[in-house]
Amino acid sequence: MLHLQTRGGLFSYSFSSCSCKLNNLLVIMASSKHLVHTSLKSSFIVAPKPVLNSITPSVPSRLIHTHGHGLIFTAFASKPVSPARQASRLSYRAHPVPPPVSLEDGPEAKSSRLNLLNQKLKEAGIDSGSCAPGQYSGLHCPMCKGGDNNERSLSLYIDHKGDTALWTCFRGKCGWRGSAQALGDTKSTNGDMKKSLKSNKKYRQLDEHSLRLEPLSSELLTYFSQRMISGETLRRNGVMQHKAYNQIVIAFPYRRNGEIVSCKYRDINKKFWQESDTERILYGLDDITGASDIIIVEGEMDKLAMEEAGFRNCVSVPDGAPASVSEKELPPEDQDTKYQFLWNCKEFFEKASRIILATDGDSPGQALAEELARRLGRERCWRVKWPKKINGHCKDANEVLMYLGPDELREVIENAELYPIKGLFNFRDYFDEIDSYYHQTVAFDLGVSTGWRGLNELYNVVPGELTVVTGVPNSGKSEWIDALLCNLNRSVGWKFILCSMENKVREHARKLLEKHIRKPFFNVRYGNDAERMSVEEFERGKEWLSDTFSLIRCENDSLPNIDWVLKLAKAAVLRHGVNGLVIDPYNELDHQRSPSQTETEYVSQMLTKIKRFAQHHSCHVWFVAHPRQLHHWVGGPPNLYDISGSAHFINKCDNGIVIHRNRDPEAGPLDLVQVCVRKVRNKVIGTVGDAFLSYSRLTGEFVDIDESPKQQKKS
Repeated sequence: MLHLQTRGGLFSYSFSSCSCKLNNLLVIMASSKHLVHTSLKSSFIVAPKPVLNSITPSVPSRLIHTHGHGLIFTAFASKPVSPARQASRLSYRAHPVPPPVSLEDGPEAKSSRLNLLNQKLKEAGIDSGSCAPGQYSGLHCPMCKGGDNNERSLSLYIDHKGDTALWTCFRGKCGWRGSAQALGDTKSTNGDMKKSLKSNKKYRQLDEHSLRLEPLSSELLTYFSQRMISGETLRRNGVMQHKAYNQIVIAFPYRRNGEIVSCKYRDINKKFWQESDTERILYGLDDITGASDIIIVEGEMDKLAMEEAGFRNCVSVPDGAPASVSEKELPPEDQDTKYQFLWNCKEFFEKASRIILATDGDSPGQALAEELARRLGRERCWRVKWPKKINGHCKDANEVLMYLGPDELREVIENAELYPIKGLFNFRDYFDEIDSYYHQTVAFDLGVSTGWRGLNELYNVVPGELTVVTGVPNSGKSEWIDALLCNLNRSVGWKFILCSMENKVREHARKLLEKHIRKPFFNVRYGNDAERMSVEEFERGKEWLSDTFSLIRCENDSLPNIDWVLKLAKAAVLRHGVNGLVIDPYNELDHQRSPSQTETEYVSQMLTKIKRFAQHHSCHVWFVAHPRQLHHWVGGPPNLYDISGSAHFINKCDNGIVIHRNRDPEAGPLDLVQVCVRKVRNKVIGTVGDAFLSYSRLTGEFVDIDESPKQQKKS
């Protein structure tokens, strides 16, 4: 028998009652993670179970037995041995396990090693699935993601045996490298798999002598004077010249604590470049030490222009503006490679209470402003609007200085506006809308007439509002809304989308056509003969239906939920320009809610969604809701608080209306319909009160009645 135990991470084993040929001994050690294959003439090999199973398929699993904390194995041999050898006893103690060695180079072993190596690369974040052994492959680096250009900057090499992989990222701002072994460890320059920019990278030591900087020539002084930059400003900012590529270029030394950290160059063709192996910092950094207000511009010339206008508390970014705003989430500070010039002077901005973003007026300049505001905090950022010049708007601070002078540039900075924050506004942002409301220059601000004289003083239809309509069954709620829609289309051309689940499409079309054409759809007799709509009128009516209404219908047996309805309504607003949405009725929607949510909470959330849709799309919404079962109903109109589900129907709506039909012959005509306006949030367009209309069963029309009972108005 063979007995193996682990001691301090090393294996020891001994043989007893061994009756086999030792040279042919084969032992398998089983554990939760790997197997060990050995013989007396071999070293240990650590490998996954599938690998070892492919090598030793002849070893039956019944030969493996466990004992205590160690393992006991039954040994076997390929040839019988002599009795004398059977009586012998042998004990052997192992030396510490040597380093892993490769398995033999059979196809199956090589494939298994390669699978193991690919798994280790995957754990390191490298997708090596398409990489062949013995070749160099270009991949996306999991550390730097290839930068803004999504470069395949990671070079991966897997040796031809599938034992080892080596990789290096050749992006200058990354440089991640490492190695992995199929039967060994994985090593990299960043063991925690995070790229840290706070490294011990050594930057070049610079000074005016090593950079071969010279005082500005008279030609360059003239160039700056043409751009309204004085010699004093140039001297204070250390602007010099440098000979490069057989030409004299402008040199902008970047200083921190008076020492040159980097240097940026500009030639006559406005081509820029910087010294390599230098730290990126803000230009003019020393000028914002302890400043409560900081101005950030896009270029060095703008920084100099700001000083001519009296502002020294100004810095310029070193690398210009991005093409667009990044859609990615902000990275951690130590991984924010492009904007390290903000983080390596973090203490300067922590002391500032106001940051004025005076970047260029073009799209990249606005993208830079947004990227800066994201990092510095929009709540303390301000932005400038560049004024007009003769042929358009000024692009940047230097153009304002050149074309309009230092006083105008100073005024631009002093009139900087708060940087916009999504969802946070000021009344000033709405002055145009408020002006049009006061002067009534925009149609429908005061609502659209319902088309009934008796109702106009009580209720007008305003775009973007929610009207809840209720009433006992068969009181004419849906018929009244259909008649109202026909009136609105006839007077102002509104279009509508209908989510009316209780109506069959053909029946709903009949009702709308009868109200529009004012003739019955069929030949019917209601006490007198009536002329049916003609074929020509019917065909014109079909065109009217198609032009005026869109439908929301379920194509299967399922019920629609409110999110689905509003999604389709939004599409109808954008595609067909509809002005009104009808949801009729509430109980025909699918009201699935979480077990922890009450019906009151659900109704509140649902009505909030509807109101946001109405306001955002300037679309009036009529929502029909039935009252709960009225046990003690005596024939009068119900109240809005009687709506089944929640009091939020009256609390959250802009307008609340109860439609009630007379059922008592002694109280008046049976075609008398009472429109009870029970809530009007906007007192400009209506008030609470009752109006009376007459309903025609022949055509489904509602008309004013000027005789009794007269309109009753409530205070």
